Amino acid sequence: MSPISKPDSSSSLAQWLAYLEALHPKAIELGLGRSREVAERMALSLDCVKIVVGGTNGKGSTCAMLEAILLAAGYKVGLYTSPHLIDFNERARVNGEIASDAALIEQFVAVEAARGDTSLTYFEFTTLAILRLFATFPGAGLDVVVLEVGLGGRLDTVNIVDADCAIVTSVDLDHTDLLGDTREKIGYEKAHIYRAGRPAICADPVPPQSLLDHAATIGADLWLFGRDYNYSGDRQQWNYGGREQRRGALGYPALRGANQLLNAAAALAALESLRERLPVPQQAVRLGLLQATLPGRFQILPGQPTVILDVGHNPHAAAVLAQNIDNMGFHPYTFAVFGLLGDKDVGGVVAKLAGRFDHWYCAGLPGPRGGSGDALAEQVRTALPAPAKGDEAAGVSACADPVEAYAQARARAGEGDRIVVFGSFLTVAAVLQSLGRKS
Repeated sequence: MSPISKPDSSSSLAQWLAYLEALHPKAIELGLGRSREVAERMALSLDCVKIVVGGTNGKGSTCAMLEAILLAAGYKVGLYTSPHLIDFNERARVNGEIASDAALIEQFVAVEAARGDTSLTYFEFTTLAILRLFATFPGAGLDVVVLEVGLGGRLDTVNIVDADCAIVTSVDLDHTDLLGDTREKIGYEKAHIYRAGRPAICADPVPPQSLLDHAATIGADLWLFGRDYNYSGDRQQWNYGGREQRRGALGYPALRGANQLLNAAAALAALESLRERLPVPQQAVRLGLLQATLPGRFQILPGQPTVILDVGHNPHAAAVLAQNIDNMGFHPYTFAVFGLLGDKDVGGVVAKLAGRFDHWYCAGLPGPRGGSGDALAEQVRTALPAPAKGDEAAGVSACADPVEAYAQARARAGEGDRIVVFGSFLTVAAVLQSLGRKS
């Protein structure tokens, strides 16, 4: 295969992204050395409040709520999240607007010029470009940036940024080949986004001891859910209580799901900890919670049958999805459109959702981490428990891709039924695109 030619300022975003995918010998290579070196050459500096959000699940929702609340309060906000669902541009938002191709290409050119002989992964290169996009915002600059950690924390490129406040949303098993195979090992990795003397929010109700120990060792100002902040609520509204700040009579977040109050409370704890620098009025909190949106997080599409999209791809996220499904009204039949990358815990995900689907449509996924629908279907059959006496076993079908899987589920579902599209971002994105919807 011939090497991809080096793009320039006249190249398209697609050409740049193809070049970046081929630039480094490994798709993932954790470490801060390469990124720091190039950042120093670019004199990269963010002269604003920096909030970094890590964790196994709940990062995207927490970032979305922080962005919406801060925008409602009148601040100039940069938001960096990953991965994207459909278009790469979704990863960078400035003042609520997705970054344009031209703005991103300008930053890619700058990073390429600065890196010299330093080889950067796709994630390292694009993270540096988006940080530079925020740093070079015209005029007086941005007031605050919200940065989502890509993978882990300690060795993730986002961690070259010294957070003024860092949030760890949850700690559970995912990416165990890179981060470790226990919550203690993973908690240690995630805790490294905390900084000495600065607010360190932990939304996990049962934090690993390794996270607590690291926060104590560096002297971070640790805010624990249940100790330093909490929430309460009834069917109509909810309340936040922090160390010194209370916010009452709040409407439930627009983001659906059982865990969203945990994420919202973490966002409000972060804002309380930064209130001297970023005061936020009550009305902005109310408005932001109602306006925050995030595609693919228990997203319910309009119309019949009920279609739910969820990018839950590990056992912890699957348990939350199961709870959300259980909290919905009655549907005669529920069908799963399921696609998961080959390095994920298929058995763990299926175990959390067993008994909730009448039929599983298992989709093949592309790329080196993907796999066939046949292989996934076999794993699902193996993981499903035997039905109780008198119950019917759930059916399992193999499909070439998510679009075929969705088409089969759609053909079988009646008006009052429910289709749950879940697993990899690739699964949800493929179905969204087939429906002609933008994320």
